Amino acid sequence: MSASTLSIGPETTDEELSALSDEFKRASPESILEWADEEFGSDVALATGFGAEGCALVSMLAVSDVRTRVFYLDTDLLFPETYALRDQLEARYGVHFERRATSLSLDAQAAAYGEKLWERRPDDCCRLRKVEPLREMLSGLRAWITGVRRDQSRTRAAVGIVERDHQFGLIKVNPLALWSSQDVWKYVVKHDVPYNPLHDQGYPSVGCTPCTTPVQIGEDPRAGRWRGWNKTECGIHKGK
Repeated sequence: MSASTLSIGPETTDEELSALSDEFKRASPESILEWADEEFGSDVALATGFGAEGCALVSMLAVSDVRTRVFYLDTDLLFPETYALRDQLEARYGVHFERRATSLSLDAQAAAYGEKLWERRPDDCCRLRKVEPLREMLSGLRAWITGVRRDQSRTRAAVGIVERDHQFGLIKVNPLALWSSQDVWKYVVKHDVPYNPLHDQGYPSVGCTPCTTPVQIGEDPRAGRWRGWNKTECGIHKGK
């Protein structure tokens, strides 16, 4: 696929971004990553929560000439398996994962907001430990790349391959937006991409230890996140 002639700037309209997304429907995720690198250079970074999608994107970057920065949000509550996967991916692909986290320790959070805030006010916990650190990270960028897919949940069903992120004020690139879960796992198996072993133990979506439970057959893939609450998103991805 030839590179798009559209140059992304503050004046770029949502309609133009939608047209670009339509153009990219025929493109591979690898070529979309290459386009993002060419378009934004050092002003774009890939965010990963170490799900299968993020691992696949890291693999795609590793076998290309693209040297996009990669970061993750460390809530200090991730599973041991997630931290081990981070180290495994670094060793396998030679990538450096930039750690982004709040300066508010868990003890300080408990002192200020009460013990186990995630059990009482999970939105506030997510805001403190994920949304605010992400906002700080993105404030210095023109664009960010995510592993969001349309079929992950109803709130993500309309995401574009390239879209304006109104919440954080920059461009959001979703190279896997049109991929299915089967597409992701087909890539992971074919390329022997390391992934979180919790996926084999009933956890299709892995977040923080206190707020992630296994999913039963027939349940929504994100049903194990914040179980018991009317909540399926931490707040960093806003649906349209």
